[in-house]
Amino acid sequence: MEYIKNLTQCLEAVQIYNQQGMPFTGYSEAMQGMVGLFSKVKKQGKQVFFIGNGGSAAIASHMTADFMKNGGMKTYSLYDTSVTTCMGNDYGYGFIFSRPLEFLGNDGDLLVAISSSGNSQNIVNAIQAAECKGMRVITFSGFQRDNKISSMGRYNVYVPSSKYGIVESIHNIILQQIVDTVMERDGECL
Repeated sequence: MEYIKNLTQCLEAVQIYNQQGMPFTGYSEAMQGMVGLFSKVKKQGKQVFFIGNGGSAAIASHMTADFMKNGGMKTYSLYDTSVTTCMGNDYGYGFIFSRPLEFLGNDGDLLVAISSSGNSQNIVNAIQAAECKGMRVITFSGFQRDNKISSMGRYNVYVPSSKYGIVESIHNIILQQIVDTVMERDGECL
């Protein structure tokens, strides 16, 4: 029960910042903005890319499917084994996401960067590549508030915990809330 109590406390303490590092006035305001951004991307027919490492990669892969199937959005997975290992082999692990984004990303697309620590260099490189392409960015991080990606997106979701399970669970919950909100509003996509 202590774990659930800790998870609930961290969920209630989630902070969401803009690109200037200023906090939104409340969770509802930030959530409305994030749902609005996903909706705009959907309406414009742009692509959504989700990235992360380890447990965050599992969240990214899951959300790629949910936002496509339930949200009716164009999502693209950067987790094809051949592509990932090719990029890692030819350019280094730090570029497994940024190099494909240089080829596939377009102005107005959305990158959702998920990193528990917020300090993974391949995530930082991908955000920088996305910005060069004119893509929009949302970050999800935890651990230290001043991590590398905590102010690199239009919306920056920060979970104040240093426990992977807590951070990853809350990232998943918030992303699930976004896609469920879109689905409730637009109807289930088949």
